[in-house]
Amino acid sequence: MFTNDTLKGRTALVTGGGSGIGLEIATAYARLGASVMIVGRNEERLQAAAEGLAREGGPVQTRKCDVRNYDEVKQAVEATVGRFGSLDILVNSAAGNFVCPTSELSPNGWRTVIDIDLNGTFYGCHAAYPHLKASTHGGSIISIITMLGVTGWPGAAHAASAKGGILSLSRTLAVEWGGDGIRVNTISPGPIGDTEGVRRMYIEAGKGDLEAQKTALGRFGRKEDIANAAVYLASDLGNYVTGENLIVDGGRWLKYVAN
Repeated sequence: MFTNDTLKGRTALVTGGGSGIGLEIATAYARLGASVMIVGRNEERLQAAAEGLAREGGPVQTRKCDVRNYDEVKQAVEATVGRFGSLDILVNSAAGNFVCPTSELSPNGWRTVIDIDLNGTFYGCHAAYPHLKASTHGGSIISIITMLGVTGWPGAAHAASAKGGILSLSRTLAVEWGGDGIRVNTISPGPIGDTEGVRRMYIEAGKGDLEAQKTALGRFGRKEDIANAAVYLASDLGNYVTGENLIVDGGRWLKYVAN
């Protein structure tokens, strides 16, 4: 869909880039000419991901990093700039979640998800800011959320609150940092069939057909659908888009509201 030089000359840092949607975005970026740093907590997974990314032709680096630790996030940002000379794109894809009724949710469980999703996103934005401001292409921040952070998410109040907070943070930064040439957007994926989460929660539990029918299109999405959205927002194609929540969910949230 995109020309091979769509992201040529840009450097991207992708948190949670060792697997799932984060890895798919990193792969698309590398394929389209970007230099990519992927970070995560699992070093073996990062190395396996890096081997695949190297085959796409773009320069790739990995770094073990826990986004709950600001110092580690800042070091990852500085390592990216040190290796590639700049930072133009930040993708906040690292996330944690588990299903639990709110009445049974422990303070530690709440804190863990808030730390990974919301605090980790803030840490990334904060540490990357001076480098994104200095980008010759204009900086771009993209955070992966969900419309369940807007409508509410029974059984996952911690994740819903974190994702809702990321949306508000992103729109705040879009205004605060717009004058610095930094665009800040979010993407809300729907059920993505080729992810571990959907396979585990829906398909293997025998709920795949039911969940697919909850979308207006009647089917699951693919990781590629989210990666395409992330390319658009990071590139010159989305140069006048900021503060936007790009919903890529097959119309699930609209059907939910309509019903």
